[in-house]
Amino acid sequence: MDSRDDPPLGTVTPGPPLCLADFERAAASVLPPDVWDFVAGGSGAETTLDANRTALDRVFLVSRVLRDVSRVTTDTSLLGRPTDLPVAVAPIAYHRLVHPDGELATARAAKAMGVPFTASTLSSVPIEEITAVGGTVWFQLYWLQDTQKCLDLVRRAEDAGCQAIVLTVDVPWMGRRLRDVRNRFALPDHVRAANITTGTTAHQQSANASAVAVHTSQTFSSAVTWSSVATLCRQTTLPVVLKGVLAPEDAVRAAESGVDAVVVSNHGGRQLDGAIPSINALPEVAQAVAGRCEVLLDSGIRSGTDVLRALALGASGVLVGRPLLWGLATAGEAGARHVLELLADELRDALGLSGCDSVKATARLRAVG
Repeated sequence: MDSRDDPPLGTVTPGPPLCLADFERAAASVLPPDVWDFVAGGSGAETTLDANRTALDRVFLVSRVLRDVSRVTTDTSLLGRPTDLPVAVAPIAYHRLVHPDGELATARAAKAMGVPFTASTLSSVPIEEITAVGGTVWFQLYWLQDTQKCLDLVRRAEDAGCQAIVLTVDVPWMGRRLRDVRNRFALPDHVRAANITTGTTAHQQSANASAVAVHTSQTFSSAVTWSSVATLCRQTTLPVVLKGVLAPEDAVRAAESGVDAVVVSNHGGRQLDGAIPSINALPEVAQAVAGRCEVLLDSGIRSGTDVLRALALGASGVLVGRPLLWGLATAGEAGARHVLELLADELRDALGLSGCDSVKATARLRAVG
């Protein structure tokens, strides 16, 4: 059955979920329409949102045969620390929009599966409560208009036990997300940005606007520059990751600035509509960096085969975002964990069928398309 035969979103297939698309359909059926649009939508005409999937589906792997794959392992390391999969949970705001346990549930799922969890500046649970779950937690940082408050957040993340700072660099302001504008989307009263003092702007519905976008425009700095990166690197001893890099030139400068990793990402199609699909940008970035820092991929990962595609094109790992919210919305912590379990099973299957017995072996795998 090809993708054209898949049931439409909102149709729940019988039996347990067998792939991430099953979780997507289940989540679409249980979430309020405006919340679903906030999670699923992209910016503008959603050209880049759609292109992320199209581009991944056009990457084909040249499998090798007559290799001993009687034992296939998925463990590797990210940012110098061991992980059970070449996967980290991407930073996503406001998990409590889809389930009352919010980030605590997704962090527990990540811990159980041995992968890093990235807590957003805009998480709906304080960073201290998230790190108390245990496991590996990275802190995603938006550069705030008040630089001192921004650096205070870095201190909090360090004191709480976070193991990396992931600076998002592609959001001088929020992209124009038409679904949210049409819905006049605003946060419900029980969901708040728990790490920063924000007032009530994000909760105040207004005509022809997204309250969340208005809030971020009042909070985030549109003047974040390479000087900001240098300041961050001076102010923390934690590994620094830049998320939102697409141009090879920016990746080179990032490596020269001393960052530990870049994330090739177009923000899941939620920022510049018309931006290059992340998977298409990956090979040039990996080649330009030439091992001087790690390269991760974000945007559109929906299967273990997608993870393998990214590895074959030069990434050391991937970030997975929306599918964790689908699992969380559908079945709380168990749903989020099931999403990661499916990715693990699919990756193990894809590795073996491609002739790779480990993540390291994918360096010899060729991808075309």
